[in-house]
Amino acid sequence: MNYKMMGRFIGKILVVEGVFMVPALLISLWKREYASAHAFWWSLVIILGVSGLLMLLCRGSKNKFYAKDGLACVGISWIVMSLLGCLPFCFSGAIPRFIDAFFEIVSGFTTTGASVVPAVEELPMGILYWRSFSHWLGGMGVLVFLLAVSSVGGSDNGFTMHLLRAESPGPNVGKLVPKMKKTAGILYILYILLTVVNIIFLLAGGMSLFEAVCTAFGTAGTGGFGVRNDSIAGYSPYIQNVCTVFMLLFGVNFSCYYLLLIRQFKNVFRDEELRLYLGVVAGSIVLITLNLKGYYETLGETVRHAAFQVASIVTTTGYATTDFDLWPGFSKAILLCLMVIGASAGSTGGGFKCGRALLVLKSLHRSVRQVVHPQKVQAVRVNGHPVGEKILQNTNAYLAAYVIIIGISYLLVSVDGFSITTNISAVMACFNNVGPGFETVGPACNFAAYSTFSKLVLIMDMLAGRLEIFPILILFSRTTWRHR
Repeated sequence: MNYKMMGRFIGKILVVEGVFMVPALLISLWKREYASAHAFWWSLVIILGVSGLLMLLCRGSKNKFYAKDGLACVGISWIVMSLLGCLPFCFSGAIPRFIDAFFEIVSGFTTTGASVVPAVEELPMGILYWRSFSHWLGGMGVLVFLLAVSSVGGSDNGFTMHLLRAESPGPNVGKLVPKMKKTAGILYILYILLTVVNIIFLLAGGMSLFEAVCTAFGTAGTGGFGVRNDSIAGYSPYIQNVCTVFMLLFGVNFSCYYLLLIRQFKNVFRDEELRLYLGVVAGSIVLITLNLKGYYETLGETVRHAAFQVASIVTTTGYATTDFDLWPGFSKAILLCLMVIGASAGSTGGGFKCGRALLVLKSLHRSVRQVVHPQKVQAVRVNGHPVGEKILQNTNAYLAAYVIIIGISYLLVSVDGFSITTNISAVMACFNNVGPGFETVGPACNFAAYSTFSKLVLIMDMLAGRLEIFPILILFSRTTWRHR
């Protein structure tokens, strides 16, 4: 384990976190929220102090890096970043209990959107900004940002690839261009451009600049922290429709946008994961609209709410225009399934991912065919290309870990005595980075009622879900910490 390299990189990540905290400090000063400004100032001092100490102690580190080091580095980075990122909440008194503040910022960075705050409109503007911006920073990944803007120097010995693989969502990370640094840069340029376009459309609907920026941060990162207590319900149908479209756009694999830019339109249209994603969305909207007949005054209103909630849940954003916990059981069952399926691999969304679901279905189909024709060699193909057996094995391992962790987490949080529906939806919502669940943790409620122990379990679920399980799981293995 290359501890010095890890320490130096974590120090750089904390510098990035500190720099991005400055706008929140400036907003607090501008609005004369002096308690918040004081909180951000001392948080910056602590963050930059820890960063400087790490880089001082870890100077002269070697660039040699292995896959194990990359996974561990990503897991530790996100935990440290969250532990320090929650300090403004505590210091300002906005969320006085540390465990609640930690839960809130982890929910932000992991783009989950599960909250313990009962009335967000009472929070200072600087705190609201930092809370929403945590979605945007965590959506594409702070490590991907650092790889895009900095150099590791010399030959990185797989350093950037290991980090990008560990933090990027999906069953496999490929290069858009030969160099990983340029790939990270392209991803962030696309991310920024889509966010800016989203803000422009929201401003056109009459939103204030602050609300448009915070809402776009939540939409882009598929997070779901709002600046109003009713999420998106109080906004106009135009604003709701804009959010629906952009949530779906941010749930698409970003490599598709790159292919569109270089005019490889056929490859985009033939993308099987994209077709599955759009098919699931369209089918879910139709089924829920039919099931909600009579719940709303007009068909247009019904379609609008159905489309918004399908987009919000399948992309794991978590915004709401209505209390979907009051919907019929069939509609809620569809939403629960969408929590599991999630968005596309390579998007900012969470969940199991459409890419993995596609591989599981094709692998199952192959197994059935092999029973009928045991002597025939059959390969799993996606977009016309054979999928390596290692990727299929990793997908099966991920599925096994996914089911086991959800089962154990459900048992652990059940000690609090809430209903089965509340507990299973809370775990599913946190692990899949969705945000709201059903009943006690529904869109009109929050997670404040859970005990400290259950909140810690859900925090680990959020981190494991956002980082694709293994960067967190590897931290609990003794072999990880052995010297080579």
